[in-house]
Amino acid sequence: MKRGRLTRTTIVAVSAAAIFGLVCSRPSQDQDAAGHRGATSTAKDSTSQGQVGEIEYYTCTMHPSVREAQPGRCPICGMDLVPVARVARSDTAGVDLTFSVSPAKQQLIGVTFAAVERRDIEKSVRAYGRVDYDETKLAVVNLRVSGWIEKLFADFTGQRVRKGDPLFAIYSPDLISAQSEYLLARKSALRYPGQVTDPELVRTARERLRLWQFTDEQVTDLEARGEPQTSVTVFSPASGYVVEKTAVEGMRVEPGMTLYRIADLSTVWVQAEVYEFELPLVHVGQDALVSLSTLDGGPFRGTIAYVDPVLNPQTRTARVRVELPNREGVFKPDMYTVVTVRVELGERLVVPKSAVLQTGERDIVFVDRGGGVFEVRFVHAGVRTDDFYEIAHGLEEGERVVTSANFLIDAESNVQGVLRRMEGVTAEPSPTGHRH
Repeated sequence: MKRGRLTRTTIVAVSAAAIFGLVCSRPSQDQDAAGHRGATSTAKDSTSQGQVGEIEYYTCTMHPSVREAQPGRCPICGMDLVPVARVARSDTAGVDLTFSVSPAKQQLIGVTFAAVERRDIEKSVRAYGRVDYDETKLAVVNLRVSGWIEKLFADFTGQRVRKGDPLFAIYSPDLISAQSEYLLARKSALRYPGQVTDPELVRTARERLRLWQFTDEQVTDLEARGEPQTSVTVFSPASGYVVEKTAVEGMRVEPGMTLYRIADLSTVWVQAEVYEFELPLVHVGQDALVSLSTLDGGPFRGTIAYVDPVLNPQTRTARVRVELPNREGVFKPDMYTVVTVRVELGERLVVPKSAVLQTGERDIVFVDRGGGVFEVRFVHAGVRTDDFYEIAHGLEEGERVVTSANFLIDAESNVQGVLRRMEGVTAEPSPTGHRH
């Protein structure tokens, strides 16, 4: 019985203590709630006023997606969070894409500027090429009769020959028979000059010798000698270098066999591969500069003679042929070259190349509004040269743009939430505004 009374007494005491504690603590909680409501009201009032200098939130310079109400460390990288000042919204239509960077910070990160200007620009199209033979100056030596090679005069590949130089001597029963027929027809015409058919026989026999590659001098010698020549010499049809040779002394040859290939290297072709996006700038008749990394004294001037109408689907390039004088023999087939075509584009509105920040989705420049205020400006960049970008629209002549420390300025604009303002209006799907 005592034990039961003690238990009930204990329970009553504990309950009384709990109720007392709850009553005592309620005023403090009410005060905290009132304080929280007051702070919230003050924050809302400050937000509605949009005063510059108020802290809107804290973020990380390396991870702008982090937004905290209180200072601390970044949960991603551990860096100290920095305060983000509230920027006053523009009362005009559109989105305010301005942000501020103090002059001291500009000097610290090395910000430089340049003016948007109109100037004559030149685009350089560069392509890698390979030296090739001039196909119009290639000659092939073959025979139209069968026989045996008795002697070689041009006996190695690479030998330089001139037009009319002897290449080899051949024994051919067909050539002996053709010489005999010509001599017989000519003798008959001299013996019976009054017959009408004799001149025709002579012309036919002489034409047969010519078609079988006899020269006029060889025919004259045949007439003077009065008997067939058993070993007939074959002469070079062109000047150049022997680049291919299959002829060997003693070998039997058949009609159509290629015995020599001779290339005239006084001019060469350079076959360059130009990317498809640069093809509209290249056309037949343009001057082209060809240079070799292994030679001094260049570049050498040539002329574009052909632009391939078909694109290579694997490399996305088209072949461009440059004709190049080679009187000194500097260029040799299969050498690698660099071809440069300079295209005058006339006067364009341009900014320095370093001023444009390309994100993949947008082309961005940062316009100096003065007093430490910058504006994010979306532009359409046109032709890119070695030093400049053409600006198709988005900038006006005379405006000042940032030309160095662009990525740091871009990071600052992200910290101040510039692009999030635009996303709130345009409802773009990207949560961070743009890619770096």
